[in-house]
Amino acid sequence: MENNFLLCPKCKGILNVEENVVFSAKNKDGKAGLIFLHAHLGNYTVLRNPQFTFESGEQLTFYCPLCNTKLRSDKHKNLAQILMTDKMDILYHVYFSEIADEKSTYVLIGDNVEIYGQDSKNYIDFFNLSQSF
Repeated sequence: MENNFLLCPKCKGILNVEENVVFSAKNKDGKAGLIFLHAHLGNYTVLRNPQFTFESGEQLTFYCPLCNTKLRSDKHKNLAQILMTDKMDILYHVYFSEIADEKSTYVLIGDNVEIYGQDSKNYIDFFNLSQSF
């Protein structure tokens, strides 16, 4: 799926710059930094300043870098949520894991869902889907 814009669910600010989505984040120690996630769904490349450290498996907290809204979803405490529009201006809900190195992404519009990542089975039950892995 090719997307045009990735948006904050609260302020509707545009979060993507070229091939990256920009977030502010905090690690378990409360240290803040910027994280760039690849905008292509299923690509789990992460860019960050080497001074902003966290361990694999650590829970991070993602925020909108424009309005500072916490992006935690209501589906599960380990998932963040943003919005996405496609070339037809159709609005999608995008959920992704806030656990460092966990590869789980879900794109929802109505009753339809696209699932990405080797760890997506971890949260599939929270989307009321009957899919086998």
